[in-house]
Amino acid sequence: MPALWFSLSIFLCLSYVSTAAEPVTCSGIVPMKYRYDRISIADFGGVGDGVTVNTKAFRAAIYRIQHLHRRGGTLLYIPPGVYLTESFNLTSHMTLYLARGAVIKATQDTKNWRLIAPLPSYGRGRERPGGRYVSFIHGDGVHDVVITGENGTIDGQGDVWWNMWRQRTLQFTRPNLIEFINSKDIIISNVIFQNSPFWNIHPVYSSNIVVRYVTILAPADSPNTDGIDPDSSSNVCIEDSYISTGDDLVAVKSGWDEYGIAYGRPSSDITIRRIRGSSPFSGIAIGSETSGGVENVFAEHINLYNVGVGIHIKTNIGRGGFIRNITVSNVFMEKARKGIKIAGDVGDHPDDKFNPNALPVVKGITLTDIWGIQVLQAGLVQGLKNSPFTGICLSNINLHGMTATTRTPPWKCSDVSGAAHLVSPIQCSELTSAQHATSCSNY
Repeated sequence: MPALWFSLSIFLCLSYVSTAAEPVTCSGIVPMKYRYDRISIADFGGVGDGVTVNTKAFRAAIYRIQHLHRRGGTLLYIPPGVYLTESFNLTSHMTLYLARGAVIKATQDTKNWRLIAPLPSYGRGRERPGGRYVSFIHGDGVHDVVITGENGTIDGQGDVWWNMWRQRTLQFTRPNLIEFINSKDIIISNVIFQNSPFWNIHPVYSSNIVVRYVTILAPADSPNTDGIDPDSSSNVCIEDSYISTGDDLVAVKSGWDEYGIAYGRPSSDITIRRIRGSSPFSGIAIGSETSGGVENVFAEHINLYNVGVGIHIKTNIGRGGFIRNITVSNVFMEKARKGIKIAGDVGDHPDDKFNPNALPVVKGITLTDIWGIQVLQAGLVQGLKNSPFTGICLSNINLHGMTATTRTPPWKCSDVSGAAHLVSPIQCSELTSAQHATSCSNY
């Protein structure tokens, strides 16, 4: 635990540390905007005493930004303090700026939480039939939006929602902490997100998204508190962040069974770089909701500790869609139940209307330079009998057992083809032994 908190403190300071050589970054896809017009939540009656409900103040401030159309947009400043509020919508051309010591905290009044329509690519709420609760901070059809600051905090106070889930008293799907729908040119940086009721950061049907220098925290037993879930979105950059939650740290999605197939919007061109964290589920995941397709995902320099599965590519019959051109490299993991899992039997279905003949196509998966210690099982690659996974390339992978003398169980593979080079423990026979790592380029 002290080591984790030390890592967390390092990440909180990342944005203030300059280095002689700037790291490679994809964040230039959305340039940071300087806002000359600035207002404070205090100007609209905001009180940061942790007791006063500030919903009217937030909505009035954002209404002002939306209707005055200041050239270059407007920055909404949140001073130090704890600002309790119900959910609110963002608008285009704005920056939500949290000062150091500022906390925007969700109320726990679930009875008055607003409902919105289900996402068309899911056909219903992800957890329950019907609608879903609106995200705590919500953006629909917006562009040129920045959420940033001095490592202030956005707190979803999710425990009341988690308990409803555990007690099976949920009427609708829980709210995300942050969601952008049909939006573009979004930057989220230098903010702490904690205790989300459901998924933390969810860009869906969106493009040009940068998430950088964030910290995302939730208890390990908090249900479905995914860190960052790009969903049917393109040109997404996720970098330099620390995530410790109760579910996948980063999970790329694109819709659910027949609804995702019909909507047909893939996730593509996604970069995930310099992420650290822990989770009882997956570190870096693709799926399992991939019915619109997922392609061109590049992840590198990932450090994982205490994880269920380090790298998890997951789909199922009825999903349809495709998962292709996925590259993951330079990964270190410590204390993992399973190092790598690529499987076609993961995830549930929205209803009984899914087509069992809608089989996913998985091909062109390259995993290189992956090192693990205290790994219970090295890996599993399990395709589908009528849709084998092809072009699976493993190169320079070393996944060691729980102790220096404990041997990690061998790989398990079925309905898969591809190549492997320098893999320990030795790869399964279905993956041919390549003489050179460059042999992966043939797949």
